[in-house]
Amino acid sequence: MPENARDLNFDRYHRQMLVGGIGASGQRRLAASTGIVVGCGALGCASTDLLARAGVGRIVLVDRDVVELTNLQRQCLFDERDVAEQSPKAHAAAARLAAINSQIVVEAVATDVTHRTIEPLMERFRPDVILDGTDNFQTRFLLNDAAIKRGVPLVYAGVLAGSGMQMTVRPGITPCLRCIFDGPPTTAVPTCDTAGVLGPAVAIAAANQAIEGIKLLAGLEDRLSGVLLQFDLLANTHRLLKVGSRRADCACCGRREFEFLAGKNADTAAVLCGRNAVQIWAAERGVDLEEMHRRLAPLGSFARSPVLVRGVLREARGEGGEPIELTVFADGRTLVRGTASIERARGLHARFVGG
Repeated sequence: MPENARDLNFDRYHRQMLVGGIGASGQRRLAASTGIVVGCGALGCASTDLLARAGVGRIVLVDRDVVELTNLQRQCLFDERDVAEQSPKAHAAAARLAAINSQIVVEAVATDVTHRTIEPLMERFRPDVILDGTDNFQTRFLLNDAAIKRGVPLVYAGVLAGSGMQMTVRPGITPCLRCIFDGPPTTAVPTCDTAGVLGPAVAIAAANQAIEGIKLLAGLEDRLSGVLLQFDLLANTHRLLKVGSRRADCACCGRREFEFLAGKNADTAAVLCGRNAVQIWAAERGVDLEEMHRRLAPLGSFARSPVLVRGVLREARGEGGEPIELTVFADGRTLVRGTASIERARGLHARFVGG
């Protein structure tokens, strides 16, 4: 139990505790809880901000990316200084939340969530709830596998353009994501890079996600929505869809075949939405940043921080003539910025970073 659960300052949460069903007991439960938020983008920022202000005692932030200028339109925990410093999102968000609420514990993990990392994260932090702030189907179904396998509630949300969705998965009680969606789409679908995203749509989806998380942690399970929320701000529509019962033939919660956890659908490279960048996974056991900095420093302008090495290559350009920037993380990932071609990124990675 976090120290703040024992030394709780109720004055801070007075207005929240007046709400029927929360009170002192619900606030203590919040303070004694751990939530893990996967993805510190638009949804992750907004929902985590609400959880921190509500007094969730321990919040773990996991994200693979760094802060970009285009993030500021909708990612409410970052500012222009984070952009200038290209801060890892998890660390920048954690610093902001710590300034908002010093009574809670906020931990940052700058890593990608994959079939290699999700179970160690779950084992290390043992969360009471998982909030999905991701931007791709692969990771969402990976989180769904992890939630069902370990019996941890998963609060899903997604936003694209002016529309959004939200649903809560309670293992053994409600349908899981694969009961509803079965699996990732087999054809190309719009992304934030092609369709954009509106900040108000993020706020609505994240608010619904946060209140579901608060209900779960405060012991108000009987007040969970039990529906799939769908809305479109531009079309002015709002629907609450009954999700029905769990499917006995569901590969995940029915047959308990955790194929995403097993890595059957995994790739070692991914194009990052709206970033003209590719992420490469190569070193499963991590990277010696000191050695990597020594290797890259003669090749351009490279700097090292406690969690990464970043710089621009002197002798490489992207397809449009833009400079190629490499960001090598301690966990073994590399962001190759300046190209959206996986093949080109793999070649640059092999040439300059190595295996």
